[in-house]
Amino acid sequence: MNTTSVTNRKATATPWRETYQQLMRGVGPHAAGLRLSLMGLLAAAILQGLALASIVPLFMAVLTAQDTRQALLWLITTTLLMLASTLLRWRAQGFDYDGRMADATHRLRTQLGEQLRRMPLEQLQDKRSGALTAMVLNNVDENLCYTLTILNLIFTAVVTPLATALALLAIDWRMAVALLLIFPAIVPLYRWRRPALGRGKRILADAHQQASADALEYTQGLPVLRSACQAGARASKLAASFVRLETIQTIGHRKGARPNMLVATIVEVGLLLILGLGVLWVLDHSMELAVLAGLFVIVARLMEPLSTFVLYTAILELIETALERIEALLAIPPLAQSAILPLPTTFDVSFEQVTFQYANADTPSIAGLSVHLPACSMTALVGPSGSGKTTMTRLLLRHSDPQVGAVRIGGVDLRALPPEELNTLISVVFQDVYLFDDSILANIRMARPDASDEQVLAAAEAAQCRAFIERLPQGWDTRIGDIGGRLSGGERQRISIARALLKDAPIVILDEPTAALDTESELAVQRAIDALVNNKTVIVIAHRLSTIVAANQILVLDDGRLVEQGRHAQLLANGGRYRRMWDAQQQAKHWQLARAHNVDKIAEEMPS
Repeated sequence: MNTTSVTNRKATATPWRETYQQLMRGVGPHAAGLRLSLMGLLAAAILQGLALASIVPLFMAVLTAQDTRQALLWLITTTLLMLASTLLRWRAQGFDYDGRMADATHRLRTQLGEQLRRMPLEQLQDKRSGALTAMVLNNVDENLCYTLTILNLIFTAVVTPLATALALLAIDWRMAVALLLIFPAIVPLYRWRRPALGRGKRILADAHQQASADALEYTQGLPVLRSACQAGARASKLAASFVRLETIQTIGHRKGARPNMLVATIVEVGLLLILGLGVLWVLDHSMELAVLAGLFVIVARLMEPLSTFVLYTAILELIETALERIEALLAIPPLAQSAILPLPTTFDVSFEQVTFQYANADTPSIAGLSVHLPACSMTALVGPSGSGKTTMTRLLLRHSDPQVGAVRIGGVDLRALPPEELNTLISVVFQDVYLFDDSILANIRMARPDASDEQVLAAAEAAQCRAFIERLPQGWDTRIGDIGGRLSGGERQRISIARALLKDAPIVILDEPTAALDTESELAVQRAIDALVNNKTVIVIAHRLSTIVAANQILVLDDGRLVEQGRHAQLLANGGRYRRMWDAQQQAKHWQLARAHNVDKIAEEMPS
């Protein structure tokens, strides 16, 4: 997202009341405890202000009175007020110290994780994984971890001086009014700076998310980048992201330097003017020297927090930005759930007048599709890229719902099945397998967490995994790296099939799992697939037509529409789109065989 869009999206600052409500929603069941902590910090700031104000009568008693009892009384009063303030502040910050804030942070991260699981995958696929990582980790920390610390500083900068000034009304109204006049100066300065601070923090947050996404993408794609000679200094996309982040940070510091210096100067000059007035009042004998001495102590104590108040509020803008991003993600509604029906007892699949269009697409990916996939049969989906094959499987997995029509399993609309129940009915073996940086045993068991070791080993055996697993350094306990990077493509594919075997779902989707494998790996994977699809409803996305000759039915898609349907021999006899695809692949196969033959012949004729 560029800086212009961010600025336009958030031109006005969020009201503090709304930020407070967002914060309370963020901590969830700990809201009452956080509210008490904030009240404790507020009371501590008030008591600190009263303690500062009591310094004036203490000085008056010490410097002008002969009664030491009165001086001792004010000393005790000041000390007790400071101790009470310190104890209240310590108790209020116990929300951090006793782990409640950490628990609230954990709860919010868990809530975000659950939202990622519930939200339509169509919308999730539009978000970069690095940006989501930044949100779940960095934004949660920015939202909660520093809240009490920053609010404590703000209360000290605002509430303490206000309490001091109000208490001084009982001693010298001129001094109190002079201090109170500082606040009308702070308010317009804060209102002047807040929109710029808000825009800057939001632009900076977007740049951080972009950099996080690019860094994760770079790390995951490093083998490809190296092979293309694009690693290191030539990784232009990541470098540009870092340069943009540096530029935004530099501009932010430069633009903020003068206004921040101006705010601090105005506040400090105002306080110095108050001291100047105090000196004049002492010289004309309308104020006691002891009062001026107390005023010097008060001004020295309040000068720094008052002059840096606007800088503290910049951190609040960071918190507000994090809250907005978190609430925007949590606000995405899950797919609608209709009245729940019993699980189907048969496992045929039907698409009934289905039309589906992706959010940012100009035309439907599937239009008016009606087709029936019988139970315990193999249906192959073929067609050019973008014809709707993958969209059909995504709708069956309920990554999204069709805008028109219905997808049913055993006559039951998918919208009437809870997501957890639907997931038990379908296993998927993707062309690109995603494995987790965990042991092989754990990667297989994730398909059925309650499975015993014997059941996991049996699934791995059926998936042709045992031979290569026993060659690994730690065998079944070997960690396989990010995305399974320590295994070959065929080994990753067999682990994926072992998962599906362990899950034992009645419907199996195969997304051309042997397309990118060598001959030996393909044979092993094919044997594993044969064990997987026995007595299942099988849907195969096929690019090599030779692999689906035995399919019970073949669906030929083009531009989201069903253009042909039938068995292999029938479709060849029809002489339509499927026949043309078959002939083209056969010609390519014959060309490759002829080329290999010519290469061998040339090699034989060359002198040794």
